[in-house]
Amino acid sequence: MVAPGFVFGLVLPLILPADTSADVDFRFASYINNYMVLQKEPAGAVIWGYGNSGATVTVTLYQDLETIMEKVTNVKAHSNSWMVVLDPMKPGGPYEVMAQQTFGRTNFTLRVHDVLFGDVWLCSGQSNMQMTVSQIFNATRELSNTAAYQSVRIFSVSLTEAEQELEDLAKADLQWSKPTSENLGHGVFQYMSAVCWLFGRNLYDTLHYPIGLISSSWSGTPIEAWSSGRSLKACGVLARGFTQSDSVTGPSKNSVLWNAMIHPLHNMTLKGMIWYQGESNINFNRDLYNCTFPALIDDWRQTFHHGSQGQTERFFPFGFVQLSSYLSAASDDKFPQIRWHQTADFGYVPNLRMPNTFMAVAMDLCDRTSPYGSIHPRDKQTVAYRLHLGARAVAYGEKLIFQGPLPEKMELLADRGLLNLMYSQQIQVKRQDKIFEILCCGGHQCKWLAAPMGTFSAQTLALDVSSCRGTPTAVRYAWTTWPCEYKQCPLYHPSSALPAPPFIAFMTNPTPGDLHKLAE
Repeated sequence: MVAPGFVFGLVLPLILPADTSADVDFRFASYINNYMVLQKEPAGAVIWGYGNSGATVTVTLYQDLETIMEKVTNVKAHSNSWMVVLDPMKPGGPYEVMAQQTFGRTNFTLRVHDVLFGDVWLCSGQSNMQMTVSQIFNATRELSNTAAYQSVRIFSVSLTEAEQELEDLAKADLQWSKPTSENLGHGVFQYMSAVCWLFGRNLYDTLHYPIGLISSSWSGTPIEAWSSGRSLKACGVLARGFTQSDSVTGPSKNSVLWNAMIHPLHNMTLKGMIWYQGESNINFNRDLYNCTFPALIDDWRQTFHHGSQGQTERFFPFGFVQLSSYLSAASDDKFPQIRWHQTADFGYVPNLRMPNTFMAVAMDLCDRTSPYGSIHPRDKQTVAYRLHLGARAVAYGEKLIFQGPLPEKMELLADRGLLNLMYSQQIQVKRQDKIFEILCCGGHQCKWLAAPMGTFSAQTLALDVSSCRGTPTAVRYAWTTWPCEYKQCPLYHPSSALPAPPFIAFMTNPTPGDLHKLAE
């Protein structure tokens, strides 16, 4: 999205019809190319493409001229498409994939080379996902750090809209490539995502086998554009045209980016996805985001599972970035609401509505002097690091701390004017700001008041609520657009340096998602 003082160049979208597969020659799907990464075991990678109806297609996997496996299928009449699922492969390579079509007495052969097997991750969202390595802190150093990561392969989808679901991509900005300073730093908001690249690089440092990264993002876009009609209908989102919201500068029509930039990838076998979006819903269907986001996750999971013939896990790991900070003249709570709705109003993930998910808190990674506007902070290294911690825990089952401390219990000592918060993890108090607030009710009115931080121990924190002359009914933390300066929020986990996420909790009439609060 656009921040004050920064103007995007004009982007002319390519709008395509839904069916691009009719009357095509024998070919692979658009993203099956040299240098690609295919998903490793335990899943089988999907290889597919188009051909002549009724023809026989044989797909062979080679390594050093040795045949590893061979799969045979036929071209379907109604779609002119063919598909095979390879046997699960251990990570590594390189391999060559050959597809041969036999149609009558005619044979056609296709080959792609330098193919690796590893984990494939799809990265999507709006401008903070679209920012390139050339736009982040220490860009020169980061752009030069590619030699050790030639097994981390990158692919970028072109900015495209469609009115109906496309089966294959219309165009790629960057076909599968080995990383270079040129394709990682191609330009401003162009080609490869910095968050995606850094996330994959962190995974490679941990896993030591190939990683495939697919970037499909568009700045200034609301979640509705990335959602299928099915998921929007489930949340009561009305069919509508373009929005006039100032937080939306990209395509906003329902499903147009899902149709053109996500659905064409649904036959691919994936390990997981990461997502950075929400700024464009600040003033557009904000109150529905606690439905539209979980619905998007579930719909993408279901679609990719089905499209890959069950090879992509039904509940594959899905990570996301909770919104960072923004210098705004308005003193409303729209940003905190979106942050809260990003967790389906639980305050943490995974949760009952968002299983197998992980979140990187970013509200302490603010950037007052970003040349792209404060809404585009340049520290994407920490974002990617926090995301990869979540992936290691949720996607790879590693036992580590991947989220900051949240209170699991609270105790109101009204006679002493104190509210004690008990945390499930250890806490590090960096500073004692007035970042906590209590909702004080009395005389048929309720008002949020500052609740100064008091004494604390390894897992408890006391808040001073003596300013409330009525009844404290709720407490909230970091409930503002700009909660703190760079890495200076009050509460962190001591060893992991992960910030405590924002939350709101009610002391009476608990409801699901209120952190299962137990006021005593």
